[in-house]
Amino acid sequence: MTDTRIFIPSELFAPAESSRFEGVLALPFLEAGCDRYRFEEPLSWQVDVTNTGDALLVSGTVAGEAETECARCLDGFALPLAGEVEGYFLLDARDESPEGMDDDEFDVLSEDHVIDLEPLLKAALLLELPLVPLCDEECRGLCPSCGANLNEGPCGCSSVEEKGDGMPPNPFSVLKGFPFDEK
Repeated sequence: MTDTRIFIPSELFAPAESSRFEGVLALPFLEAGCDRYRFEEPLSWQVDVTNTGDALLVSGTVAGEAETECARCLDGFALPLAGEVEGYFLLDARDESPEGMDDDEFDVLSEDHVIDLEPLLKAALLLELPLVPLCDEECRGLCPSCGANLNEGPCGCSSVEEKGDGMPPNPFSVLKGFPFDEK
């Protein structure tokens, strides 16, 4: 099933009732800032919908594998993702917001009793994405002078050897003599 819309059956309108739903989400890509994550295979999801009395609690998981590029060396790598899905849907639009919750923390169940899980699934994945995607925590990145991948070994570039400490030179040093005031 590739549809992320679930129909809430009448038995879930009784307090303390619960039902499980599962399926897959075909998501070609997901963007987070300047990073782009591609999904070759559909993501699998499963959620439990529980009637809490005045709202439906949707909780579960979404999992899959994303392909992206390392922020340091620009090589592609696979990133396994597993996110926790959670959402609240009021049963009646006239109900007050649940105690301790802001208006943006829940939705109202539509009149056709259908919940579209796609926004919840995407939000769960976004929370799991790293701030800076790295192929490895020890990734050495690219040489700022010649662009060689330093994970594959030293580049032999003379600028690395000039400092003598094995660290690449400051990439902004080329601007040292730049005439910024001239037009």
